[in-house]
Amino acid sequence: MACPHKFERFLNLERLDFEPITLIVGTFNPAWPEGNNAEWFYGRTRNNYLWDVLPRMYNPNFNLRRETHVQWKQFCSANRIALTDVIHVINDADENNEEHQEIMRTYLDTSFADYFEDFTFTNLVALIEQHPTIQHVYLTRQEGVELFDEQWSLVEQFSENNPNRNLHFRKLLTPSASARFQLRPYKLANPNDRTPLRNFIFQSWQEQWHQL
Repeated sequence: MACPHKFERFLNLERLDFEPITLIVGTFNPAWPEGNNAEWFYGRTRNNYLWDVLPRMYNPNFNLRRETHVQWKQFCSANRIALTDVIHVINDADENNEEHQEIMRTYLDTSFADYFEDFTFTNLVALIEQHPTIQHVYLTRQEGVELFDEQWSLVEQFSENNPNRNLHFRKLLTPSASARFQLRPYKLANPNDRTPLRNFIFQSWQEQWHQL
């Protein structure tokens, strides 16, 4: 049995009650692993800072990391932010294969990309075309995994072929705890800087975010 995205019914933005201005694109949240307690996109907040960082882009004193999916959705609706992920389904995953289960439990993009070969992707370009209000598109991972880079290149090509859309698109530092691997060399170069990881991600996002 293939492994779908945990929130696959939301990936194509069909359930939105607003027209989005900003589209934030993640990677994949597998539906199977026992213990995947995410209530919404980026919902494993023990190891993910998106609901800390994203609200602060709009209000430096606003933090939703300890709130629930109800408050997250309300925030997105109020600010016309849509969320989706690159991978819709991993087709060659087998729920009865314990090795596959272990890979899913890592939640690592590199593991998904390296081990599996058959993917159904979210059609990001179609979403942008279907929602002409979208002005800003962000992928929440930087370079390094060809699988995701190839899908992102389709957004880049769309923007080049449609200059009238004036699309603002950027790759962002991952809001997951793995951003610590980017923080470490920064701390080595700046040993007196005590910036915590959440603020390091926030500052990195500020450099790429559109003007509010």
